[in-house]
Amino acid sequence: MKEKYFTVGMAGHIDHGKTTLTKALTNIDTDRLMEEKARGISIELGYAPIKTEKNIHVSIVDVPGHERFIRQMIAGVAGIDLVMMVIAADEGVMPQTKEHLEILSFLGIKQAIIVITKIDQVDDEMLDIVTLDITETLESSPFHEAQMFFVDSVSGKGLSELKQAIFEKLEQMDFRDRHGSFRMPIDQVFTVQGQGTIVRGTVYEGSVHKASSLVVLPLEKKVRARNIQVHHQDVEVAHAGQRTAINLGGANREDIERGDVLVSSDHFLVTDTIDVSIRFVDDLQFPVKQRAPVKMHVGTSEVMGKLVFFDRNVVQENVGEVLCQVRLEKEIVVRRGDRFILRRPTPVETIGGGWVIDPKGDTYRFGEKTVEMLQKKKEGSPKDLVTDALKDHFLLSVDELVQATSLDIDEVKQILKEDAIIPLPKGKYTLKLLVDRLGETILDQIVSYHEAYPMRLGMNKAEMIQSLDGSYPKIMMEYTIETFIEEERLKKVNQFIAKADFQPHLPKKWEKRMEEVIEDLHNDGLTVQKWEEYVNNSTISSQQGDELEVFLLQTNQAYRLTEDLIIHKTALEDAIKRLKENTEDSFSLNDAKEVWNISRKYLIPILELLDELGITKRHDSERYWG
Repeated sequence: MKEKYFTVGMAGHIDHGKTTLTKALTNIDTDRLMEEKARGISIELGYAPIKTEKNIHVSIVDVPGHERFIRQMIAGVAGIDLVMMVIAADEGVMPQTKEHLEILSFLGIKQAIIVITKIDQVDDEMLDIVTLDITETLESSPFHEAQMFFVDSVSGKGLSELKQAIFEKLEQMDFRDRHGSFRMPIDQVFTVQGQGTIVRGTVYEGSVHKASSLVVLPLEKKVRARNIQVHHQDVEVAHAGQRTAINLGGANREDIERGDVLVSSDHFLVTDTIDVSIRFVDDLQFPVKQRAPVKMHVGTSEVMGKLVFFDRNVVQENVGEVLCQVRLEKEIVVRRGDRFILRRPTPVETIGGGWVIDPKGDTYRFGEKTVEMLQKKKEGSPKDLVTDALKDHFLLSVDELVQATSLDIDEVKQILKEDAIIPLPKGKYTLKLLVDRLGETILDQIVSYHEAYPMRLGMNKAEMIQSLDGSYPKIMMEYTIETFIEEERLKKVNQFIAKADFQPHLPKKWEKRMEEVIEDLHNDGLTVQKWEEYVNNSTISSQQGDELEVFLLQTNQAYRLTEDLIIHKTALEDAIKRLKENTEDSFSLNDAKEVWNISRKYLIPILELLDELGITKRHDSERYWG
C-alpha cells in the first residue's frame, strides 16, 4: 500500500493541555525551549510523530495558544491536514479558542476533532455545561459535525479511543500529492556545530531527495540538500505532508529566515502584489479602511502590507466575500489557491482571511469593472481552469480534468486540442510549458553529471529517472527525454543519456597523468598487467583509475580480457593483423600461440574476445575468420 503522510495540528487556548496531550499521544515533550519550560507555555512550534504500524505516518504539531504567539500558531496550522481543537473541561470556550477557530476556517481546514481535556478535574454537571457551550460555539463554524472526545492526558483516560479516531479519520482523507515541484515554507532556521545551516518545515507539495539542488525564495539563493531528517531519522527522500529538517549546503544562517520558502524549480512566483478573495470576521473591533495597514500570514511568512479595495472604502462588518488586493512591503512566495490570514497590527486582532486568486496582481483602477475582472479571474476561463489543473497535477486524463475543473467533457476535449497541451501515452495530458521546464531540468542535471564525470558516456537513463521520481511522473519524463533526443538536444548511447554535443574526455587536471597510464597500457601490447598495477604505479587515485578504466572501455579505446585485465585497442588491432598475415582461412590455438608468442594466460582470453567481437568464429578446435 502507498505510504501516506499527514500533519495534525493541536490548537486551542493557552493552558488547555495541548502540550500535555501531545506528550501523552507521542511520548515526546514538545516544549523544548528553557523559556517554555520556565513559563509553562509553548512559544515555538513543537512537533512529534505518532508511532503506527499502518501505512499512515503522522506528525503532531503543538502550536502556541497565547495571544502574543498567534503568529507562530498561524505558521503551524498553515500546513496541517487535520486539527485537534483542544478545550479544557475546567474553562470551556475561551477568547483564543474562538480566534483559533476563525483562523482554521479562513485557512480552509475542514477536518477537525474536538478534544475536551482535564475531564478528571470537573464533575459531570460541569462537563455537560462545557459540552453545551462548545456545541453552540461550533454551530456556525465548519466544524459543527466534528467528533468530540473526552480525555485526561495524565491518567490516560480516553487516549486510545482518540488515537484510533485520528487514524480512522486520516484513512478516509486524501493525502498531499507527491508529484509536482517541491515546496516547503520554512518556519525554523538554526545551526548545528559541524553540520551548518538547518531549516525545518512541513513539505507542502512534491518530494525532496538527498543531494537535490534547491532554491531559497524570495532571495533566490541556490543551495543543496546535504542531509534530510524526518523526526530525527535520516532519510533519502521526504514527501508532501511530512515534517522535515534539511541540512543545507551553500547557505549561512544569516541568509535565511522564517517565512522563506525552499523550492526545487522555477514554477513558483515571487510577488508583492496579490489579488485575493477575503472574508472578514464577524466581530470586527474597528472598521477596516481603504489602504489600512495589515499583517499578512501565508505559509510561514508574516509580512506587512496595505489592503486595497476597488468597490468600497471601508468594511465595518462581515459582508461576505470581498475581492481586493494586498500590496506587501516585501516579496513572498505564493500560488493561486494558497490560504492566508490578515491581522491588524494595532490594535492587534485577526480581521479576516481568504485565498489567493492571482499571485501576480497588477495596478488596477477603482471601480466595479476591476471587481468584475477579479471575479472572472477568480472563476477562471475554461482554458485557465484546465491549465491550472495541469500545472497543479502535471499529468491528467480527460476524466480527471473533468473532475478537477467541473467542465463539460466536450469542452475539456476541445481545449486539449490546443498547441499548448501535449497528449501523452495512457490517455494522459500535460502542458508544453511543463515539458520544456522538465527538459531544462534534465539538461541541467546532465550538464552537472558531465562536469562531475567527464570520462563517462553520460548518465544512466534509469538513474536519472529515479533521481526525479516524486517530482515528475515517469510517463512525462520518458516523453520529455525522447522529445529532446528527437530535437537533437540530447542523445542516447546504449543506456546512457548525454548532451547532443558531448564527448567523453579526460579531465584537464589529470589529463597528462592519465595519458601516461594509457601509454603504459599501449606499450605492454598483449602481455598487459593487472589494471590496478597500472594505477598503483601512477599518481592518480584508485577512484580516478576506476573512472579511467570505464572511459577506455566505453569509448572502445580498450577491451576487457578478464575481470582484472584490459588490452589497448591498437595492441589488439596489431595482433589481429599479424595473425591474419600468418594464417589461412582458419587457424588453431597453437597457430595463434606461435604467431603471438604469448602464454595461455593471455592467449585464451584474447581469442575469446575475437569470437565475442565477431572477428572469428570457433568450430571445434579451429577458428575461422569472420
